[in-house]
Amino acid sequence: MISVVLLGAGNVATHLYNVFQDAKHITVTQWYNRHLSKLTTYKNEVEITDNLEDLNPADIYILAVSDDAISNVSKALPFQDRFVVHTSGTVSLYDINDKHSRGVFYPLQTFTKDAEIDFSTIPLCIEALKNPDLKLLKTLSESIGSKHYKISTEQRKRLHVAAVFANNFTNQMYRITHEITEENQIEFEVLKPLILETAKKIQKMTPYMAQTGPAVRGDKKTIKKHLKLIKNPQHKAIYELLTNAILETHGRKKL
Repeated sequence: MISVVLLGAGNVATHLYNVFQDAKHITVTQWYNRHLSKLTTYKNEVEITDNLEDLNPADIYILAVSDDAISNVSKALPFQDRFVVHTSGTVSLYDINDKHSRGVFYPLQTFTKDAEIDFSTIPLCIEALKNPDLKLLKTLSESIGSKHYKISTEQRKRLHVAAVFANNFTNQMYRITHEITEENQIEFEVLKPLILETAKKIQKMTPYMAQTGPAVRGDKKTIKKHLKLIKNPQHKAIYELLTNAILETHGRKKL
């Protein structure tokens, strides 16, 4: 049985707590947050505390706190030579205070507290300085049904940049799409099959091969018609920027 102490009460911490609770070989012995009110819902399920001095012994301490807090919280932990990991996509393993054994347990997924998450579909990026610690992270990943990848700090930082393009920027494109459809009294629902098909295609082919649309065809007549229809200056600038990126990628002359 792997004993875990969770620190933090945000989206990632909440989802980790839920999946750990369902896992046969993991026990959350304690949950810490500096504002205890955020944990009172769980007080009948797990020991909660807002005092670092009261932390229990555990196999692993998971800092699911903000990136800026990782260094300070790890320094404030009232013990040493225990295994402490963070869950950040951008913070170095070495930001954890060196009085601890250090590691990273980064789930590569977008988290919203009330949205259901299936950890069997989530890749876990793990890193540790010591082989026994790395083995523990592998076991922890497998215990919640997740596939694990040994990813270095430098790789993880760049992976996080890629994830922003794949998720955050894509979602902003959906927001713009939603705005355009609403302005023109069109149901956003009409576009959902297209969105799903686009995501499905890259399961079987590269994004380069999956690209369609007027830019990849070099159809500048259609592109010009689109630009005339777009009234929002920001949307027009984004359309031009992405169109030129596609034209250049596929060896065509830019606008």
